[in-house]
Amino acid sequence: MAHGEVLEFEEYVRTRQDALLRSARRLVPDPVDAQDLLQTALVRTYGRWDGIADKRLADAYLRRVMINTRTEWWRARKLEEVPTEQLPDASVEDSTEQHADRALLMDIMKVLAPKQRSVVVLRHWEQMSTEETAAALGMSAGTVKSTLHRALARLRQELESRDRAEPATGALEREERERCAA
Repeated sequence: MAHGEVLEFEEYVRTRQDALLRSARRLVPDPVDAQDLLQTALVRTYGRWDGIADKRLADAYLRRVMINTRTEWWRARKLEEVPTEQLPDASVEDSTEQHADRALLMDIMKVLAPKQRSVVVLRHWEQMSTEETAAALGMSAGTVKSTLHRALARLRQELESRDRAEPATGALEREERERCAA
């Protein structure tokens, strides 16, 4: 490239770099990646600068280079996965206990009256506010609070009575329930 063309390219970059960086930022969200994208596109354009006959179209040419470069990076990133002989150790969460707890809770919920069960479900599972629960069930907020208090007390009492009734065999039965729930 002739010395005059090098100076022309340097002048072009100096005057257009802010606008070109904004274009790069629109193509990639990370500011550092946008700077890398622009730099890579400038290097590629520099090698072909003398081939751009109408320098007024240099912005369009450079933006096309940025788009192509970004596409290449995206494709290369998809191919970074390398097959191996051994699989990596992956921890798998054991949700057996969670299923057993849910099964136990569903079983214990049967001891509640329908009105109490509705209040517990809406307040704790659906996470409705007291006012929303009251509106949904057609009762006052005070009634929702007192019904919920009594229902939770009844659930605690039922859990405690089941724990007392299953001291030695409870652990075995609990393990069996967990296996079944899984």
